[in-house]
Amino acid sequence: MATAQLAWGQHYLMVEPTHFRVDYAINPFMDPADQPDPSVTRDQWDAIAAAIRAAGGSVDVLEQRPDAPDMVYAMNLGLPLVGASGPVAVLSHMRYPERRMETETATSWFADRGYTLHTIGRDGVGAHFEAGDAFAWRGELVVGHGPRTEKLALKHLAHDLDVTVRGVRTTHPGMYHLDLAFCPLDETRAMVCPDAFDTASARRLLALVPDALVLTEEEAMTFSANSIVVGRTVIMPACPDRVRSQLEAWDFDVVIVGVSEFLKGGGAIRCLTNPLDVTLGRDLHIGR
Repeated sequence: MATAQLAWGQHYLMVEPTHFRVDYAINPFMDPADQPDPSVTRDQWDAIAAAIRAAGGSVDVLEQRPDAPDMVYAMNLGLPLVGASGPVAVLSHMRYPERRMETETATSWFADRGYTLHTIGRDGVGAHFEAGDAFAWRGELVVGHGPRTEKLALKHLAHDLDVTVRGVRTTHPGMYHLDLAFCPLDETRAMVCPDAFDTASARRLLALVPDALVLTEEEAMTFSANSIVVGRTVIMPACPDRVRSQLEAWDFDVVIVGVSEFLKGGGAIRCLTNPLDVTLGRDLHIGR
């Protein structure tokens, strides 16, 4: 039986892959000797946007900077949140300097659209925070820390947003962002890969999810959790048979979109999309 849909996930920001390439290696999947094919890359990006629209969602598009080959992974530009008094964006403070110029463009984009902007750190000073580690879940934030986001950033988020932050420590080198191991499906269900976390964190995360679809390490490494949900449609880069059976039993429609070229940079569908309609179910007063 279906439960209440997520309160968000209908409106996304994507960055055109005009300048997507692999210039360096900051995760286990990147190899500058294995470059994405530009034509296939564009076709795959277009297919993701089309799948979102076909499911009833909408897409805003941001032009990619020529000097920012990873900017196509829009999830990590920042954490946009919607409150009754207006939208807020917590900008990412990338751990690796190769990606920090992306925040400059994100700052302008969000500011031009009336967002109240907040930073935890910048230019290598202050705690690192990458938005691919943060999810709104049942009125709180679940935030991963370890490879990319520093634990200190969670204290800043909790204080500055006046919200409960549930921290989990990521330890798996191939699941360096939370969005590779955790995917909210609706208000009670989520995909979770316990092998991505230390034992205590895995236990805490599973306790937060009333109905967890527990992924094995093998299933998670297909990037199946790096998916997005538009209503009752789950748009996925891959879906192992067991995972598909459970999703369909829960009345979700599974749509597979191939992202072979983007996997060369270490990201899939969630990494390529940033939800702009995320709400915590109350107003936000940051910076006021």
